Amino acid sequence: MKKSLFLALAMLSLMGCNPEEKTVSVFNSRAKSRTRELVEVSARQLSFDTTHLGCYALTDAEGNPVPYQVMYYGQPEPQSIVFQADVQGGSTAVYHWKKGTPATAEAKVYARYIPERKDDFAWENQTAAYRMYGPALADENPSNGVDLWLKCTDELVVDSFYYREHQLGCSYHINWGKGLDCYKVAHTLGCGGVAPFVNDSLCVLDHYNTWEIIDQGPLRVRFRLTYDDMALTVTADAGNPFNRAEVVYTGKEDSLELAAGIYLHDNKGISNYDIEAGWIAYAEDAVSDAGVPQGRNYVAVIMPSAYMHQMDKEHHLLIAPYNKGEVLTYWFAGGWSQWQYPTDDSWFALAAASSNFLTHPLQVTVR
Repeated sequence: MKKSLFLALAMLSLMGCNPEEKTVSVFNSRAKSRTRELVEVSARQLSFDTTHLGCYALTDAEGNPVPYQVMYYGQPEPQSIVFQADVQGGSTAVYHWKKGTPATAEAKVYARYIPERKDDFAWENQTAAYRMYGPALADENPSNGVDLWLKCTDELVVDSFYYREHQLGCSYHINWGKGLDCYKVAHTLGCGGVAPFVNDSLCVLDHYNTWEIIDQGPLRVRFRLTYDDMALTVTADAGNPFNRAEVVYTGKEDSLELAAGIYLHDNKGISNYDIEAGWIAYAEDAVSDAGVPQGRNYVAVIMPSAYMHQMDKEHHLLIAPYNKGEVLTYWFAGGWSQWQYPTDDSWFALAAASSNFLTHPLQVTVR
């Protein structure tokens, strides 16, 4: 009965709107295929607004339904849609935007404020999970560095990790089958944090002050954290190991340098980089708090605007010039040898390929 009522309401909804059909073409200019890459199309190009919510279906060239997410970016009206596209090298994939019922998208990214654990802010994609530290840790010398949680499943694990830790007493510092937290941050940039670089010194910030989730999945999650002298907006996409970070510095200096980087844990691992392509990457042994080996964990940062890199015992940095009020964009990611990237070389290859893709994005046309 309930199913019949739902179908009837859906049909009435479709009868009440007459959306304009569009063809979306996605071109890949590179030789390498792009798989499950998130593509964005503006609502204006699709003649799409709130009166058409629930009226549109997206399909591929064979007519198969393609799930999509409506993006608002903090505005009352839809700004765009995002969906995952598969495009062969040097080819064009065609999608159709037409009257129909939208396909349900599986949640593949997620973010949440964690009041039960000292104001953590945590998020995840299909490769790894992350967290940053909040005001409740003010007396413990926190940083604005990024903590990395290793995961060996594309399931969402943040809520279960915290639940098992706080309700069942199963520490997330132990691998119970889906991953663990064995990455140390201390007062550093951790897995891809960012900070001012002044007089050849890195000025790591403290905990965030406020948080805001702007768009919450299922294919793209976007949130903003504010600090004393900085606002950081992070976007995590389904199918992409890298998080996009947009930084606005609000301190006293009108011009300075900003550095994004990797904590090297006494430089016991292996570093790789290509400054011309704007990426750095690091591979090291992953070891649990109990001293149990957990394979290798990986970190990478991509900063196209960087003009130099610097490495010392504590950090490997990419450094870019910055003028107050501008938006500095970079990307960071973590990974694990027990999930998707079995060797150091496979992780370094990901960093190189991702940098190349970022500078040669998929080209979208609508007609």
